[in-house]
Amino acid sequence: MNAVHPVRCARQIEEIVPVISVVVPLHDEAASIAPLTAQILEILAGQAFELILVDDGSEDETRAELLRLARHEPRIRVLGHDRAAGQSAAIHSGARAARGRIVATLDGDGQNPPVNLPALIAPLMDPRRDPALALVAGQRIGRRDTLGRRLASRFANGLRGWLLGDRTRDTGCGLKAFDRAAYLALPYFNHQHRFLPALFLRDGWKIAHVHVTHAPRLAGRSKYTNLGRALVGITDLAGVAWLIRRRKRVTPHEIAAGAGA
Repeated sequence: MNAVHPVRCARQIEEIVPVISVVVPLHDEAASIAPLTAQILEILAGQAFELILVDDGSEDETRAELLRLARHEPRIRVLGHDRAAGQSAAIHSGARAARGRIVATLDGDGQNPPVNLPALIAPLMDPRRDPALALVAGQRIGRRDTLGRRLASRFANGLRGWLLGDRTRDTGCGLKAFDRAAYLALPYFNHQHRFLPALFLRDGWKIAHVHVTHAPRLAGRSKYTNLGRALVGITDLAGVAWLIRRRKRVTPHEIAAGAGA
């Protein structure tokens, strides 16, 4: 697990306590973040929310751009890692800093259109919801990736689903919403974000799925390769399978003092 210490780069907001915290992990996305942020603020206008932008050790002007945006928008908070630690680390840092009961995530490259956020958040906001529901996972339709990436993703998702039984066909989608407390109780490790459905199910929670749209990158290029994902994915998959097998759930019952005496 990468050890990083997020640095808070923007002022805390005390006036409004948010119900929703939107967390966006970012690495070298200086050209994408302004239009993406504008879309998020527009889509969630009227909601009690905060927007947490996590700079994962960027080497371009991402951090400067984030600070510029935060100066003009009080709902934006900026966190920074002193070095790149990966998407899972950025999401984890953002969730730990979040003040909302519900955390929603999306990638910082613009491929996860913010217009999908209300559909992800709604099931967790519904007062009639099943109290065991803790994760709503987006599943992409009409993917705007190359054929090679789509085929690699289909194979990886099929293998993962067969081995873990996570009932999810597209865990690589960055659009997710979850109960913050339940998420922070999950075992944390590098690349954790790819296995959230399996981990929530492992802890006895229920999950739901929502179809979401997909878009081309706003700028730049992907930081992942099919080979790179495959090499780390094999180890991660074996590790998560082990975690699931070793999980033992019990229901504690309070025993009154003197009982059995």
